[in-house]
Amino acid sequence: MEPDLFTAAAEERQEKDPTGSPLAVRMRPRTLDEVVGQQHLLKPGSPLRRLVGEGGSGPAGPSSVILWGPPGTGKTTLAYVVSKATNKRFVELSAITAGVKEVRAVIDGARRAVGGYGKETVLFLDEIHRFSKAQQDSLLPAVENRWVTLIAATTENPYFSVISPLLSRSLLLTLEPLTDDDVRGLLRRALTDERGLKEAVGLPEDTEEHLLRIAGGDARRALTALEAAAGAALDKGESEVSLTTLEETVDRAAVKYDRDGDQHYDVASALIKSIRGSDVDAALHYLARMIEAGEDPRFIARRLMISASEDIGLADPNALPVAVAAAQAVAMIGFPEAALTLSHATIALALAPKSNAATTAIGAALDDVRKGHAGPVPAHLRDSHYKGAGKLGHGQGYVYPHDLPEGIAAQQYAPDELKDRAYYEPTRHGAEARYADAVEWTRGHLGRKRS
Repeated sequence: MEPDLFTAAAEERQEKDPTGSPLAVRMRPRTLDEVVGQQHLLKPGSPLRRLVGEGGSGPAGPSSVILWGPPGTGKTTLAYVVSKATNKRFVELSAITAGVKEVRAVIDGARRAVGGYGKETVLFLDEIHRFSKAQQDSLLPAVENRWVTLIAATTENPYFSVISPLLSRSLLLTLEPLTDDDVRGLLRRALTDERGLKEAVGLPEDTEEHLLRIAGGDARRALTALEAAAGAALDKGESEVSLTTLEETVDRAAVKYDRDGDQHYDVASALIKSIRGSDVDAALHYLARMIEAGEDPRFIARRLMISASEDIGLADPNALPVAVAAAQAVAMIGFPEAALTLSHATIALALAPKSNAATTAIGAALDDVRKGHAGPVPAHLRDSHYKGAGKLGHGQGYVYPHDLPEGIAAQQYAPDELKDRAYYEPTRHGAEARYADAVEWTRGHLGRKRS
């Protein structure tokens, strides 16, 4: 018997007793029009619509596709819809359990089906990134000759986990994380739909918002949590799923945090001030509150980059590179793994020596400029590369520092009004001590007087 996405026995049992299947299974879309999110992949004429037989036939058949996206975004759901809607033979394999032998068996069956009675085969291969190079190689002849139309799903970057020949023979479709509105619509449909909870319980706004935070863009996680909480509410004789019941069910407290209100700014402020105060434990607490409340990780990363310059500066010159690297990593990986990167950066910044000298230096310089203390650029520093500059005296008398043994030229650089102004006042904290020595030495060699 061929492996299939959902066996006939399981489907028959589900039809007789829908409540015997998990809510996430019962609420799976039956058509592409019921799919939540991923609308960029479902336009008329798209590869997925051609796979289900939409768009007519012709010399250009449907393409094999690789579905790449985080968990809970609908990769298996899309395969299920294809399996229900297509008039083709549909076979499923999982890279967790299947090997080359099973792949070859499917391919042989596909060749017999198309040669014997003209039936094309769609092969759904879940977790393709778990296949070795040799296992992926075994798919190539079937995909290239279109003995099978492949739908492969992966949560890992296919440019690293799928062999190039297979990538070149398939279309890469990237699934985007579901938005809160996408998941909210799915939850509300599950509450009222005959396949779902049939209006057995209500879902207050605060409970719904916490469910969205728990889900983190994962539809399956949202429906699983809803089903568990609804069951607990019904057992207690409640007509609504209260926030307390949801917290008890999923063992995850609702963080009092409004991403658009005061809490957003208060907790972010507390994080930065804890880092400034070198209290690593308090900083991690506020970081955890932001993460648990579903704060945008890019917002957190931006705050850490600012802190690296504002509160640490040259006391630890590595602080800013650490924060920038964290921001880049967060943008690439997202939650939940981004929590590790944010923790890494927060700890490094909290324990770094502190200096706000770079902050006060630019602040003082800006204050002078805004007050009108500027004055003309000294003539010997002006651009002398254009024709006629020499006649204006531009560049005349300029001393090139690299021509001097010590590499420093004692000449005036600032405008007359500010020639003795000192903005940068380095501390002796951490690595900034050597900058303090450098400032003292260079100002002395420049003949600068303190203003």
